Amino acid sequence: MSKQESVFEFPCEFPIKVVGKAAPSFQTTIMDIVRRHVPDLTEDSVRSTGSKKGKFVSLTITIVATGREQLDSIYRDLSSCDSVLMAL
Repeated sequence: MSKQESVFEFPCEFPIKVVGKAAPSFQTTIMDIVRRHVPDLTEDSVRSTGSKKGKFVSLTITIVATGREQLDSIYRDLSSCDSVLMAL
């Protein structure tokens, strides 16, 4: 796929799912990372779901993505965070 071809038309709403071990600071850490790239992100943009036994938490953060570069940067930063087990 060339640089100009894209599956998405930007700007668009884009959900980012992040999974990690349940910890009091997990959501704050993830929000801080995403806010580096989406400064106007609000708490209303986040949905949190805990696992049955409470060991893990899944966050779905819906952003207005402005381009592929922005998404690549967000995923790169999330993947380098020790608290993140998976970012989809």
